[in-house]
Amino acid sequence: MRAPRRWLAALAAPVLAAGLLVAAPARAEVPTPVAMTLTSANPADNIPHAQNGDVKAFAEIGSTVYVGGSFTSVKAAGDASWTTRNYLFAYDRASGALKADFTPALDGAVHALAVSPTGKLIVGGAFKTVNGVDRKNLVQLDPATGDTIASWVGRSDGGLVRRTIVVGNKLYIAGAFHWVNGTAHSLLARLDATTGAIDPAFQIDASVARSSSELVWGLAVAPDGRTLVAVGNFTQVNGAARNQVVVVENLTGTPAVADWSTQRYVAPCYAGFPFYARDVDFSDDGSYFVIIADGGRADGAYCDAIARFETATRGAAIDGTWVNYTGTDSVTSVEVADNVVYVGGHFRWLNNANGNDSAGAGAINRFGLGALDPINGMPLVWNPTRSGAPAGTTAWGAILWELWRGSNGIYAGFDNDGLGNEYHGRMGLFPLAGGRTIPAVNAPSAASGHLYVGTGDGQTTKVPFDGSTLGTPEASAQPNLTSAGASFSLGNKLYWSKTDPTAPNGSYLDVSMFTGGTVGAPWISSGYNNWFKPATMSGAFYLNGRMYYTRSGTNKLFYRYLEPDGSIVGCTEFTLPSVGLAWGSVRGMAWVNGKIVYGHTDGGLRAVPFDEAAVDGAASVLVAPASAGVNWSSRTLFFAGATSLTGERARPAPIPKYKRS
Repeated sequence: MRAPRRWLAALAAPVLAAGLLVAAPARAEVPTPVAMTLTSANPADNIPHAQNGDVKAFAEIGSTVYVGGSFTSVKAAGDASWTTRNYLFAYDRASGALKADFTPALDGAVHALAVSPTGKLIVGGAFKTVNGVDRKNLVQLDPATGDTIASWVGRSDGGLVRRTIVVGNKLYIAGAFHWVNGTAHSLLARLDATTGAIDPAFQIDASVARSSSELVWGLAVAPDGRTLVAVGNFTQVNGAARNQVVVVENLTGTPAVADWSTQRYVAPCYAGFPFYARDVDFSDDGSYFVIIADGGRADGAYCDAIARFETATRGAAIDGTWVNYTGTDSVTSVEVADNVVYVGGHFRWLNNANGNDSAGAGAINRFGLGALDPINGMPLVWNPTRSGAPAGTTAWGAILWELWRGSNGIYAGFDNDGLGNEYHGRMGLFPLAGGRTIPAVNAPSAASGHLYVGTGDGQTTKVPFDGSTLGTPEASAQPNLTSAGASFSLGNKLYWSKTDPTAPNGSYLDVSMFTGGTVGAPWISSGYNNWFKPATMSGAFYLNGRMYYTRSGTNKLFYRYLEPDGSIVGCTEFTLPSVGLAWGSVRGMAWVNGKIVYGHTDGGLRAVPFDEAAVDGAASVLVAPASAGVNWSSRTLFFAGATSLTGERARPAPIPKYKRS
């Protein structure tokens, strides 16, 4: 760990964006790009439909899919008539046919499903009886018939079991209860998954509601089984102040409340939201978790937002690694799978910190569903929408209750009848089949290559560079690079500012292929970027999901998130702490092997170490003076090496994530 820099904290400042105070990201290690496996955005056609109420939970046992919720009837895709099934049904995963022999009778909604180590179905919810017998909120069923497993002793106290997660032979439950199996447990408990017996080693009690009734609404357990995160309407856990979010560690020993707390879920959002942290999920490798929220809007709070936190971080007043605001629309479910953050809810936009119940600068249209890059929270090109409900059905519901990674894709449970511009009654599946893999791309990683510096319209000078020493310059005609400003390499592409009088703000951020030393024909990066003014950048480079840039006459190093999949620019501008460097005199920048290499208005070329946390100008060195034959005072400056960063750190193979519901 580096020694702390005393000047860094003094220079760090949040950025005000259209009335919403957007905090600078946490100063944990900046995540590096990862390859992402994205499902198809076209829902599968063989999934059954439910009507009335909603779908809240999914589970799989063998080739059978189990579905829980508050619905009253179901039908297979293509069937004309409905079959009465209150709260729970099963169907064949391959054909979509209903399982006629699975007919449990419950008297209340199912909120959670899990599978025991012996292959039985564990059900949690708001019911009081199952198959005519008292079974408050928790029951184990035969997966073939739905009959009650009488020997399984798990019981709640008649409130609500909202979440069930099986880890090995341990069953974690969360909800609105105070007694489990006749013993005191407030909102959280752990049982033997095979027998239903209470586990007395787990005594973690959440309590004291912010207002209204106390409950735990969302729960996730890390893949290694050592850590859990719970979210909901509480302010204390085992006597410690924990507002809406608690991290519990040492689950394989003596479970304890971790030294982890955040101020981002303390302030109230809009009236009518007693709590707003709604759901949480871990990444497949357990290195981070993502919390989603509804609630409206409040300065300093993560209302109506999606936020990533690092699992290993400890301390107080912890900020998210990144935050994506919807612009005052609810997010109600999250599933992190295959290096993609899937989110669902009642939102209309993502990347919308500048909007307030409207699309602000940078807003990306996403109607109720979205997929985010885990390193920066930016939307990917995946936009199925919660639309397509036929006339006479429910077109748009308040809650997308569940996103769940099954064996063949992402299942969605909701309270409307449209998905992907098609009829899908209360549920759907986004299959892995027909999806795509998004490669990890980054700045060029080579220690040596060539610097290209603009010398006129369609003209550059190409100079060999090994990170410290320049070679012999040579002219390099680039007829496609006209009216160019700041530029940077990203994978096998060149991003560059192009002045264009037809652009809404006088310039576009263009993209060209860059192969064999040649800049290809450009295209406009994204229609969502029309609000951005790239011509104001006096230099730019990309690294690890961020576009860093300077502006003439302003002594700051800025950055925004930039998503290569769709080339979308982040809506919020951040400032990186720095001292002793006149950024306003920078003309052109590139990242080369751990350094920012930059041109200066005096025509010289300089370099300064860059660790992504702060920049100390005292470490800047002169690479070449203006008299060395090349005028480096050009906004158009980029580096091209032999390879580009994959962004993948060496990590152990992912452990399969525990199924939650």
